[in-house]
This record gives sequence, C-alpha cells and structure tokens, in this order.
Amino acid sequence: MNDAGGNFQDSSGAAVRPPIVWALAAVAGRVIDALYPLPFLPAAVPAGWLGTIVFLSGLALLIWAATTFRRAGTHIPTTQPTTTIVEDGPYRFSRNPIYIGMFLGLIGLAVGFDSLWLLILLVPFYFVIRYLVVAREEAYLEVKFGDAYRGYKSRVRRWL
Repeated sequence: MNDAGGNFQDSSGAAVRPPIVWALAAVAGRVIDALYPLPFLPAAVPAGWLGTIVFLSGLALLIWAATTFRRAGTHIPTTQPTTTIVEDGPYRFSRNPIYIGMFLGLIGLAVGFDSLWLLILLVPFYFVIRYLVVAREEAYLEVKFGDAYRGYKSRVRRWL
C-alpha cells in the first residue's frame, strides 16, 4: 500500500491473484487425484449431481457479488483501486462473497469428482486467500476509507 517513499498506492497489494490461486488448487487437486485417487463419498451418493449443484451455487454467488461490485462502479481485480465500500447484495452478509463462491466451487469439484485431495487443498487455499489477499485488502480499505470501512467491518462478518 505504501511504496518505499511512503506514498499511498491505490490498490490492496494482494500478494497473489485469487483466480490463479483457485485454478492452481483445482488443477493440483485433479492431478494428485489422478495419480493417487482418494475417494471419500459412499457409492450411493449422487456425487456428480451434488457436486454440480454446489459448484453452480458458488459460481452464482461469485457472479452476484461481481455484478454488485460493477453496479457500484468499483473494480473487482485486487490490482486496481477500490472506489467505494459496497454494502448491497451479498455484501450485506459477508465482506468476501467472491472468495466464498470460490470455496464453494472447490467443494463442488471435490464432491463431483469424489476427491478428498480437492477438499484437503481447501486448507492451503484458505490460508493463501486469508493472509495474502484478505488481510491486505482489509488493511488497504481501512487506510483508504477509515471509519466508513471500520463501521462496515463491525456490522458484517468476514466470511459468514
């Protein structure tokens, strides 16, 4: 957020791009599962259907959140400036619905492919998003919006 000269850089300074981290987790989970299958669901569970429903729910949440951001006139990529605190739509319930959508997407893939590896990879995915993205976003928003963001933060949970 601040460069070496102490000037404010108007972006979160997230250390990674969330969609790339998501894709890496999904691909790594599928590759590991292909090499060392680790199913976790009983055979009677309709994994394909259930996984599709969970995945599409996550995608729907992500799209709703992104559309809400665009309607508010602010940027989605972590590399671009945030122009406003968005409190409408899914942001009434969570400060991070896009990331929740990503989590649901990975869970949906794990169920759909009956892969415990994809569930296991949710743990490092969570820590990367939480500490290399969300922590930096929150610090940036506090600097940029001050009390307005702190008020929103006190009213709305980080996750659910």
